[in-house]
Amino acid sequence: MAALALGVTGLCTSVLLVGGLLGALGLVLGVAALPKARRTGAGRGKALTGVVTSLLAIALSVLSAFLLAWYAQHTQECYRPDSLRQYEQCVRQQLTGK
Repeated sequence: MAALALGVTGLCTSVLLVGGLLGALGLVLGVAALPKARRTGAGRGKALTGVVTSLLAIALSVLSAFLLAWYAQHTQECYRPDSLRQYEQCVRQQLTGK
């Protein structure tokens, strides 16, 4: 049950990059719960769902980190604007090449 809760919470917070850590913890708990669920016959679905959602949370966190790094790299010149409007114009120019 803890793996499922951590996996779902990690999936919801994966854009904030915290979800990857929660997903990793959920993955460990879910993988550890699978053999016990196989022996007892109870909770296998929850453990498997926890593993899958945890893997998705980790993947989305990694993707979010790459996208954040890409965005920061391409808009690096725009970080010292005098106003929000200048920042928006600079970002638009950097991303579209216009």
